[in-house]
Amino acid sequence: MKLKVNNLNETINIGIEIGKACRGGDIFCLIGEVGAGKTHLTKGIAKGLGIDDNITSPTFTIVNEYDSGRLKLNHFDVYRVNDPDEIYAIGFDEYIFSEGVSIIEWADYIEELIPEEACYIHIKKSPEIGEAYREINISYKDDRYSYLKELEI
Repeated sequence: MKLKVNNLNETINIGIEIGKACRGGDIFCLIGEVGAGKTHLTKGIAKGLGIDDNITSPTFTIVNEYDSGRLKLNHFDVYRVNDPDEIYAIGFDEYIFSEGVSIIEWADYIEELIPEEACYIHIKKSPEIGEAYREINISYKDDRYSYLKELEI
């Protein structure tokens, strides 16, 4: 599924629609360069889950947990992870194999730890088209994410 967005609000709105539809145990792997919109997409997913907390990237803490929505949200940022043992030390498997929704920014940094049934969302900036223009490519192997095809995004 390929999407094109022209501004930040469109990115957030895509996240909202995903958040409204996602189910417990879903794992979203966000990949894109700095400033691509990974955290803004996460903010939208959180909003779609009914989470009103201020969503920030857990760059130095690795994971932030949000319990105030329809489902618990586990928000990872693994940009600064140098060793997979750091991820295991925080109980990574317990998070991603829970009934919560897990979002992993920079998931390509720990690709060997990601379950095969995860959904990948690649966000690419294209400044030659427009400063806020993004191409969002959503891919998955597991049928559990087929609900994404039906979203109005």
